[in-house]
Amino acid sequence: MYRDNLPPVWNRVGKHAVFPEATHDEIARYNFLANLNRHLATVVSPGNRIAYEKEVLPHFRQTHGREFENREELHEAMKKNSHYQMWSALRRSAMEMRQQAGRSMVLRQANELAEKAHRWNQNKDTLKLNPDQKIPYYVQAVDHHCMPGSYYTELIEGDVTAAANYDSGLFVTTAGLLGRLSDGGGRAIAQWLKTQHPEFQPKRILDIGCGLGHNVIPIAQAYPNAEAIAIDVAAPMLRYGHARAQSLGVQNLTFIQMDGANTGFADESFDWIQTTMFLHETSYTTLHQIIKEIYRMLNFSGITLHIEQPQYTPDMDLYEQFIRDWDAYYNNEPFWSQMHDIDMKKLMIQAGFPEKSCIQIGIKAVNDIEEGQQANETIEDFGRSPIWNVFGAWKA
Repeated sequence: MYRDNLPPVWNRVGKHAVFPEATHDEIARYNFLANLNRHLATVVSPGNRIAYEKEVLPHFRQTHGREFENREELHEAMKKNSHYQMWSALRRSAMEMRQQAGRSMVLRQANELAEKAHRWNQNKDTLKLNPDQKIPYYVQAVDHHCMPGSYYTELIEGDVTAAANYDSGLFVTTAGLLGRLSDGGGRAIAQWLKTQHPEFQPKRILDIGCGLGHNVIPIAQAYPNAEAIAIDVAAPMLRYGHARAQSLGVQNLTFIQMDGANTGFADESFDWIQTTMFLHETSYTTLHQIIKEIYRMLNFSGITLHIEQPQYTPDMDLYEQFIRDWDAYYNNEPFWSQMHDIDMKKLMIQAGFPEKSCIQIGIKAVNDIEEGQQANETIEDFGRSPIWNVFGAWKA
C-alpha cells in the first residue's frame, strides 16, 4: 500500500531557475515535516473515526437520545475527545512549523530571490503589475494556511518571498503527491480535456486566482498555440510566477495583476476559464460575482472548469463533512465551509449556463515522481480525498 511507503524526499522537488536554495538542515526540516504530515494522515487521522464511532457518537446518543443533526454539532462534540485534540493540535503545529521553516529559508535570501525574478521579468510585456490594485477585504482578513502576510504582503522592493515559500513548501504539505513542480492539478485537467475533448482547441485561456502559476503553466504547455492569461491580486505571486514560467520556457503565458470579480476583459473573449483550488478562498459574495464574470467573458462553445475538494451534499457522510471542515476552523480558511455548502451546479445555472451543459467529474492528480507506486497515486488530502472534484459548464 502507498500509505506504508515514505513520502519522496524534498530533493525530488523540481528546482527551476528562481527556486530558493536550501541548506542541509533546511532540507532535513522539510523532510521531517513531510513524514509528519504523512504519519498524521495515514496513522493518526483514522483514529478520529474510531473515536467518533466508539466514543463520541454513543455518548451523544445516550445523552440526547438522537443522532447528530449537522457537522457543526458533531464538531462541538469531537472537540472534547482527546484523540481528536491530539491530532488537531499536531496538524496545526505541522502547518505552523512548515511556514516557519519555509519563511526562514526564503527570508535569508530575499534579496537574491528578488534579483533572480527581476532578471527573468525585466523588459517582458508578459508581466503586467498594477501598483494601484486594491487587495480585497477577504484576502486581507486572514493569513491563509498560517502564512504570515498571506499571499500579497511585500517586505522589500520586488519581493517574491511569499511565493517562494509557498512553492518550496507545497511539496512538503502534500508529501509530494502533486509531483516535482506541484503542478499535478493543472496537468490533470489539461490531460482530461485533451483526452475527452480532442476537438476543443482554445485560442484564449484565462486562469483566475493563479497564485504562483503552478497549475496554469501545464495548461499553457498543453495548448502552446493558445494565448494564456493568469490573473491574481498578489504582486509577489505574479512576479515569481512569471519568472518561474519564463525559466521553464513557457512563452505563451501572461501574468496580470487584477481582481477576478471585476476584470475589465471584453465579453466573450475567452475559450476556457479555469480556477484551481481558489474559489474556497473567496467570500460568498465574491464567489457569485466571479461566476457571473466568467459567464460574461466566456465565448459561446467555450468551457469553464473549477478544481476543488468535494462539495458537502446531503448524501455525504456527516463525519466526512466534519473532518473536511477542519481547514475552516484551524487552517485559516474562513470561507471553506460556506463555499463547500453551495450547490455549484445551481450557481452555474443562475449565472446563465444551461443545465444540460453542466459538468461534474473527478480527476486524479498527475504525479511525475517515478518512485514505485508514487508515480500514479492520487491526491489524498492528508489521507481523505481519493480524487479532486471538478465542476463547470460549457457555454452553449
